Amino acid sequence: MKFVIFGFDGPDGQALRKIHRPAHLAKLETLDAQGRVVLAGPLTDKAGSLIVIEADSLEEAEAFAKEDPYTVNGVFERIEVHPFMQVFPKDSCAR
Repeated sequence: MKFVIFGFDGPDGQALRKIHRPAHLAKLETLDAQGRVVLAGPLTDKAGSLIVIEADSLEEAEAFAKEDPYTVNGVFERIEVHPFMQVFPKDSCAR
C-alpha cells in the first residue's frame, strides 16, 4: 500500500534541515534501495516535505515518519500520514 507523509517544518525547520539532511537522506536511501520510495522532496514554499512510500500498514508508515531524523530532531513540527491511492501516472500504479 502507498502512504503519503506530510512533514510540516517548525519555526527553526530551515536551519535544522541543513544540519540533519544527511541522516534524513540516508534513511530514505535505505527505503529507496528496497524500491519503496515512490517520491520524496521538499515543498518549494518551505512549508515542509512530501514523502510517498510503500508500506505494509499505516502503523509501519507512521513509525517510519516518527523515526525520520527530521521528526526526531525537530525539523518537522508536525507530521501527517495518510493512505494513498495512486491514479496517475498510470505506468507507476503497478509498483
